Amino acid sequence: MAEKYTVSTLSVETVLGFIKSGEIAIPEIQRPFVWKAKQVRDLIDSLYTGYPTGYLIISQNPDMKLKDGSLAVGKKIMIDGQQRTTALMTAIVGMEIITEDFNKRRFKISFNPLLPDDTEEERFKVQDNAILKDKRWIADIADIFAPSFNQWEFVNEYCKNNPDVNGSVINDAIMKLLRIRTSQIGVITLDKDLTIDKVTEIFIRINSQGAKLNQSDFAMSKIAANVIYGGNMLRKGIDYFSHLAAQPDWYADMCKDKDFKDSEYFKAMSWLKDDKEDIFDPSYGDILRIAFMYKFGRGKMKDLVSLLGGRDFETREYKEEIAEKSFEQLKEGVLGFMNRYSFSNFLLAIKSAGFITPKLINSSMTLDFAYTLFLLLHSDSNFDKKLIDKYVTKWYVLTTLTSRYIGSPETVMDADLRSIKSKGFKQFFEEIEAAELSETFWKIGLVQRLETSAINSPYFNTFIAAQIHNSEDALFSKGTKISDLITVIGDVHHIFPKQYLIKNGWKDKATYNQIANYTYLDTQVNKDISDDAPFVYFDKAFSACEKGESAYGNICIQSELLANLNANCIPTDIIKMEHTDYLCFLSKRREMMAKKIQDYYCNL
Repeated sequence: MAEKYTVSTLSVETVLGFIKSGEIAIPEIQRPFVWKAKQVRDLIDSLYTGYPTGYLIISQNPDMKLKDGSLAVGKKIMIDGQQRTTALMTAIVGMEIITEDFNKRRFKISFNPLLPDDTEEERFKVQDNAILKDKRWIADIADIFAPSFNQWEFVNEYCKNNPDVNGSVINDAIMKLLRIRTSQIGVITLDKDLTIDKVTEIFIRINSQGAKLNQSDFAMSKIAANVIYGGNMLRKGIDYFSHLAAQPDWYADMCKDKDFKDSEYFKAMSWLKDDKEDIFDPSYGDILRIAFMYKFGRGKMKDLVSLLGGRDFETREYKEEIAEKSFEQLKEGVLGFMNRYSFSNFLLAIKSAGFITPKLINSSMTLDFAYTLFLLLHSDSNFDKKLIDKYVTKWYVLTTLTSRYIGSPETVMDADLRSIKSKGFKQFFEEIEAAELSETFWKIGLVQRLETSAINSPYFNTFIAAQIHNSEDALFSKGTKISDLITVIGDVHHIFPKQYLIKNGWKDKATYNQIANYTYLDTQVNKDISDDAPFVYFDKAFSACEKGESAYGNICIQSELLANLNANCIPTDIIKMEHTDYLCFLSKRREMMAKKIQDYYCNL
């Protein structure tokens, strides 16, 4: 069986030469150079002492048929080892690099040639003011590796500045330092015909740090390495949007990238500097996936990698015109994603359905598809624009409740996109709704799924979203909304207090922490209830209302208290319930919660 990769060694000098000539591309997969200066120093020291420095992993694009019919050899792309090679470029070649805050900087490494090999002192240090004043130190090793370096003149000058040293010792140290150029680095070159799945698998198995290369990473590396069709700037647009969405204050740093500031991506995303919304801060993977699904009608990221490489799925050839068209389509998709109107109105739709905080968002994949659907429907001239928000929010809730995009999300997304294209969304939606949300689901399936202690379950989150959508008050409160508590000061609390249950023998955490035993409460109300049994504190509440008073919160009318219990899905016979009634209470409340979710969904 043919090997899936080849292992070889190259000298440091050869690797740096390949990078400078462009024979090997270093894609900016996620962000600029992130190593600290000490890590650069440690790498140089390892090469000097002959320690291993890990493998570089190189992937090669398939050969591509150009428009004139000739065949171009696929470009080699470094998918692991970017930080190490960039460190060598700045420390040895003297190249300026772009740091995390987008400032240009040189990492200058200093060398003390007087220290013997067996020393415990640091022979390499990051350059500082003390070193610049100490004539024993060579302030910048890049000077030694410069093409114009004259070793004989340098040693003589060093000896003049340090009269007590032996010139031959300095000469030997310089010779050993220069041998870094011929130090061997392991290189793993992956077969150009490997699929993205195989590349990912090999990467995970042979990467010494256990780092993971997901399909979005791989796609980003392909994009970043492409200069002909603007992939390098497209990569920045994707990465910078995700950074700015999470940190609007980063705008000033982004502006330091002068080339990017002149691009259309900068203009498309500048509005984010004033955006304070946090329910959807997309990763670069989210942006890439949504743009791809929106413009290509496909859900599998490996297909994007193939298309960007010029893959013709029918002939199995790689063609330049397909690569060019794919980059253009992806660019359109990314700019569509960034559109302020689209992004903002999509989030307004999701928030209008009650999902007002990131803690209620269970699945990024589910949200990704919902935004894709939003963009697709807005681009469909035959779809009634007034109905888009309704269908997008219903689809989001449906796919959340059924965990549609959890198991094998890409496969399901791909199939859904093809069905939407062939049938139209309305017909597809009606078919899925009828199949997935039958009366059996609402009355039995959902009730069973509510039998969980996972506080972040999609079912409990959807129940809370339903309460927020209905603008409902917290338990024992009039005017204090669930939405206020979830975003500001409140937290979930046990209706049957935890300590009360434990004291009476309910010691299983999964039992007393059932989500059907949770409700949002004002902090002071929770303190007042303490560990009282439900029949105690609910009786107090109703008794107080008979006198026109409130025992907890601010409800002092019995009819309002009953309505409040119903809004929070608490059966009225809780006024008589003790710990022996706990399982009965859970069963009744789950049924009420399921009914609330059903009514909420139907009224979206």
